[in-house]
Amino acid sequence: MEINTILVIGMFVSFILLLFTGFPVAWVLGGVAILFAGIGFISDIYFDSVTGLDYSTLGLSVGRIFGIMDNWVLVALPMFIFMGLMLDKSGVAERMMHSMQKLFGNVRGGLAVTVTLIGIILAASTGIIGASVVLLGVMSLPVMMAQKYNKSLALGTVASAGCLGILIPPSIMLVIMGDQLGISVGDLFMGAVFPGLILGFLYMTYIIIYSLLRPEHAPLPPRAEKTDWKVIRQVFLDILPPAGLILAVLGSIFAGIATVTEASGIGAVGALILALGYRKLSFSVLKEVVLNTFNTSAYIFAIFVGATVFALVLRELGGDELIESVLTGLPFGPYGIIAFILLVVFLLGFFLDWIEISLIILPLLGPVVSALGLDINGYGVVDSPELVWFALLVAVTLQTSFLTPPVGFALFYLKGVCPPEIKLRHIYKGVAPFVVLQLIGLLLVALFPALVTWLPAVAYGN
Repeated sequence: MEINTILVIGMFVSFILLLFTGFPVAWVLGGVAILFAGIGFISDIYFDSVTGLDYSTLGLSVGRIFGIMDNWVLVALPMFIFMGLMLDKSGVAERMMHSMQKLFGNVRGGLAVTVTLIGIILAASTGIIGASVVLLGVMSLPVMMAQKYNKSLALGTVASAGCLGILIPPSIMLVIMGDQLGISVGDLFMGAVFPGLILGFLYMTYIIIYSLLRPEHAPLPPRAEKTDWKVIRQVFLDILPPAGLILAVLGSIFAGIATVTEASGIGAVGALILALGYRKLSFSVLKEVVLNTFNTSAYIFAIFVGATVFALVLRELGGDELIESVLTGLPFGPYGIIAFILLVVFLLGFFLDWIEISLIILPLLGPVVSALGLDINGYGVVDSPELVWFALLVAVTLQTSFLTPPVGFALFYLKGVCPPEIKLRHIYKGVAPFVVLQLIGLLLVALFPALVTWLPAVAYGN
């Protein structure tokens, strides 16, 4: 085995082992890269090996880091984070919850359907899983428990609806994926619409059927209000502001009026105006949102820096060629290789956040997927349709991974806001059917790539 292969394997093993020490991921990434760059340099001097590493390798990383900070697409990240956090503080979700509960109050399972619908709207306005799951849990779990909903049904609904934030645009994960794969973020946003809506539809269909089969698990409220035009009007008025904001952000991108970065600024200002209109904006709220935006953005960009150095050293050692040769050597065929990659991503999702996976794994897999010769129809409009389709497959896979016991991230976000009497086993039992629905959605996207590529082709083809 060549020295470079040993070093590449050593880098990955060291990274995984150090993750369990509790050190910040950004430090682990950068530290492992610097350590193995030093090992390679020393081995070249004293053991006459040729790793391709020298003192200039880390110097190259400085240019890469400046390249990150000079990337205008990434300016959208803090803007979208600010937009989501400010919307959480604006009271939009609480207003929708109250009015939509009246609308679906006479429908068995209507409260769970309401939570799913609000999860879809929150996903399109926040794009942050933790924020969506926590907000939905705080808002809806007490109401569902008071209405005597089955614990597992209630918990599964909240967790699955909150996870839609990773997929439905404007998702900050899709912004990073587009940057790392070198594809249009607008194509990813458009391509994610149908998969996200399909998953939401699968959730609501399951809830309605389950509620009809097990009515005692989804009882009607003791005093269900009559649905009239007044209730419908109130629902419309409560949904209109966030829907208008989403339309302004996504519509400006899809219509070619604004870039993703410019649209993120529209979203941030719009969220600020909504909070002001609902009289939720104060100096303390603004300070809290700004500080949380700084913290989250700093966390993401620190991982960017660490992952950049890690990826540079890995490439200098020939890690990308090694990964490509291993994957293309598998006896599965192109689509079998894609299935194997998704399985690996699914397992990594238990231990790594989507940020690390997007920054470390995707850049290594992009060239492999491009070289597989996949026949994905871009309708003459979508550039690199195979990468757009692959990125959405990875996004749905990660969403499934975050929901899957025993260590799905969303499950622990939810547990943190649950009453003490709710145990992890209740959450595990509740999310199991939704994990199956996730796999069905993933299979549909895999079998019908047009669900991803058709909408961006129609939108941008005109």
